[in-house]
Amino acid sequence: MNKKKEKIDELIKATLSKEESAFYDDLEEQNLIGKIGEVYKGKLGWLAAIMNVVHLLMFMAFIYCIFQFFSTDNTNELIKWASAGFLSMIVMGMLKLFVWMQMDKNDILRELKRLELQIAMLNKLER
Repeated sequence: MNKKKEKIDELIKATLSKEESAFYDDLEEQNLIGKIGEVYKGKLGWLAAIMNVVHLLMFMAFIYCIFQFFSTDNTNELIKWASAGFLSMIVMGMLKLFVWMQMDKNDILRELKRLELQIAMLNKLER
């Protein structure tokens, strides 16, 4: 299947102009660092940056909860600090989930653009 994909890619690139070929090359799959960078460049990049700051604050709160948990002897205090620690871990998980979902959305949009370009080029070849 990979050879079929490469063959189709070569056929499409052969029919494209230089500008269209450069656009098609930009739609290639990115590595993890590139995907994370795209999250901050998109329309919700400002929100992702704010969430990154909140994530850092939640991590510091988690570390603080751990120190307080181990420094107290009162059972009620242990429960409170453990609950606060679990809450901060849940918030950190949800913030990470948002970023991963944004990366997945960007991957899906990139593939849709590739398909649109391939369909347009195939229609161009048929005419």
